Amino acid sequence: FQPSMGQPITATGLSEIVSAHEHFVLLSHARPDGDAIGSEVALKAVLEALGKSVRALNEDGVPDNLLFLNGVEGIERPSEPVETEMVIALDTANRERLGAGCLEVLGEGKIWVNIDHHISNEEYGDHLLIDSRAAATGEILYGLIQELEWPLPDVARDALYVALSTDTGSFQYSNTTVRTHRMAADLVGRGLDVASLTARLYHDYPYRRVELLRALLETMQLTDDGRIAWWTLSHETKERVGMQAGDSEGLIDVLRAIRGVLVCAFVEEMADGKVRLSLRSKDSSVNVCDICAQFGGGGHALAAGARTRGPLEDAVARFLRVVQATLPPLSE
Repeated sequence: FQPSMGQPITATGLSEIVSAHEHFVLLSHARPDGDAIGSEVALKAVLEALGKSVRALNEDGVPDNLLFLNGVEGIERPSEPVETEMVIALDTANRERLGAGCLEVLGEGKIWVNIDHHISNEEYGDHLLIDSRAAATGEILYGLIQELEWPLPDVARDALYVALSTDTGSFQYSNTTVRTHRMAADLVGRGLDVASLTARLYHDYPYRRVELLRALLETMQLTDDGRIAWWTLSHETKERVGMQAGDSEGLIDVLRAIRGVLVCAFVEEMADGKVRLSLRSKDSSVNVCDICAQFGGGGHALAAGARTRGPLEDAVARFLRVVQATLPPLSE
């Protein structure tokens, strides 16, 4: 795959491309969340209902917390070369986050469509469907399905709701709009079991997640003015609690909920020696996407991430310097 700057495409243009091809591969970012997995599952089901041949790949597979979702059994980890005509990248701001394994098995010469809602999207691929106003990539897909009158199988319906719910913090974040609620209402009207799906998403965690939260709280710190909060996660802690993919999803909201905090961070030691920063902002005056851009990352104004060099303590010090220089002056 050779990097290129794609051109915007309309829903009608996407429909024409889909109609002209039979074989598709869907991708989403490494360390996938509910929007990444939900979007892959949903679009795979929709395209298959249109009679297309579809494979869905993810560098890291499906995290434990999403294994309950119907359709995830169709998501593969990359292993051998894949023949296809079209590649559709979902919920991924830059091609590197799709994973070296996925990029390698796909090779070159494919038509690429980039569907995403991150403001930091690098516009890679041939065709772009990027809407940074959308609450989730799942919301973009839903709009396409509605406009094009594509089928919406039950598997896709449930997956789109998971995408929407997880990327809005269960409809609590500022990206939740009238469009978001109308989409949710329509999915419920199509037979979605909200109580059952919500219970599996938010009320069915393994005990090790509680152990992980306890360990994280022991490392929690706040700046003297109480406007920045963070905690750190070391290799040793991950091994001790037996952490699995998806266990930490949503835990940063504990920090975000502290009164007076404007920016919070989850600082995690990675296997390759890098440190992963996951940032949240509670105030539009602090754009964490811009902060993460200084570390080579990106995302949204109120939720973003990046990777930087270790060790943990040094990464925290650099993060604090950047954030403190970004915060607005304290009010009198």
